[in-house]
Amino acid sequence: MTLQEDSDTASVSTVDSTSQRTGPVIALLVASAFVVILNETIMGVALPRLMVDLDITAATAQWLTTGFLLTMAIVIPLTGFLLARFPLRSLFFTAMSLFALGTLIAALSPGFEVLLAGRVVQASGTAIMMPLLFTTVLNVVPASHRGRMMGVISIVIAVAPAVGPTVSGIILSALDWRWMFWLVLPIAVIALILGAVWVRNITETRPARFDVLSVVLSALGFGGLIYGLSSIGESASGHTPVPVWIPLAIGAFSLAMFVLRQLALQKTDTALLDLRTFTSRSFSLAVVLVVVVMAALFGSLILLPIYLQQVLSLDTLTVGLMLLPGGVLMGIVAPIVGSLFDRYGPTPLVIPGMIVAAGALWGMATFDEQSSIGWIVTVHVTLNIGLGFVFTPLLTSALGSLPRKLYSHGSAIVSTIQQVAGAAGTALFITLMSVGAADAAAAGAGEVTATNAGVHAAFLLGACVATAAVVLAFFVRRPAPTEDETPVLIQH
Repeated sequence: MTLQEDSDTASVSTVDSTSQRTGPVIALLVASAFVVILNETIMGVALPRLMVDLDITAATAQWLTTGFLLTMAIVIPLTGFLLARFPLRSLFFTAMSLFALGTLIAALSPGFEVLLAGRVVQASGTAIMMPLLFTTVLNVVPASHRGRMMGVISIVIAVAPAVGPTVSGIILSALDWRWMFWLVLPIAVIALILGAVWVRNITETRPARFDVLSVVLSALGFGGLIYGLSSIGESASGHTPVPVWIPLAIGAFSLAMFVLRQLALQKTDTALLDLRTFTSRSFSLAVVLVVVVMAALFGSLILLPIYLQQVLSLDTLTVGLMLLPGGVLMGIVAPIVGSLFDRYGPTPLVIPGMIVAAGALWGMATFDEQSSIGWIVTVHVTLNIGLGFVFTPLLTSALGSLPRKLYSHGSAIVSTIQQVAGAAGTALFITLMSVGAADAAAAGAGEVTATNAGVHAAFLLGACVATAAVVLAFFVRRPAPTEDETPVLIQH
């Protein structure tokens, strides 16, 4: 046997050994993350029912989604510190316990206030889970196999929010809204039980400083931006208690101060979020494209149900079922794309993926009052397939380009950016729809025709932005190997 063959055999043996020891842990983390992320969009279809049952206005009901996003935006930046300081087992039990507790509170809630509290507790656990999954994979999976694993994770990131409205629609067609939580609670409890058996401390920890000022600035910065962006749609109808520019201004100023604070602290390796991640060209470029992709995904997720219900007059169950094939196909495509990434790198995947996604958004811009269900489902499926070819390569390129000491910070930054981009996409699409509908109504169009005009304007701009992003896709490259690609296995 030659020296090269000996080395290859040893490498394969190491990978197999790593997979056997970490496989159950990663599988449990992926399944748990899917369940908790699903709850991010599960409330959208339920809001009209909740408005009647709880006797609340649309502006109040929206807080069940906005409050969830706000909590995520505040907690996720803290995970860079948490992942560096605390072991995997402790963080997993904290995340799933918070999620299970929040789910129980929501299921038992007698009114809006308790339901909102349950959603906030749920979101606290959800915010920890995704960065925890990212960082674990980066630490224990060899670089040569990360594409395949990130493909599985992409199912969580993209498919879980996409099928949330479908799950909600199916449950609400037969059961009370509280069953959205009662049906999820046993899954969370089972995850906790399996975690007691499978989860071990297989990642490294290190001393980390908790900077209170950074936490305050982070909460004001990201929280202000998310709240402001989430309020833009409501402001178009005059329902916001605070002018939108105030939280946006507070958020932008606080975020600028947060960045300056991190630049100062990272000189002594004590930053809450280490911004040296952006010195990696691959990381920076991938993050920009992730913003576009997440904005397109969440923008279409919020706009399509409105179009289907208000323009085509379809019921919630039909809408949920129409959105299901796209989410399922994205889940099927993601692991395949991950394997292709390991062999060929990101470039031959991201470029056609962005072109297909942009083309699908142009197709959505053609939707009108006579569009057939078949055409709508086809375009939605095409969009999700295109995005499926983009998610995995971008995430793997971004996080794989970082040195090990920045894994936890990179995971936290990517997760935070996803939330901000999702809120921005939702705000952009809703605002354009509202403005376009108002202009059409002023010109004498009926309600349905005016709404359709607004939807057309929103998808048209989305298509233009996605088309511009195609140019950036040509610059995505496989990240260069970092100084230490050896998996870490720490057993306690």
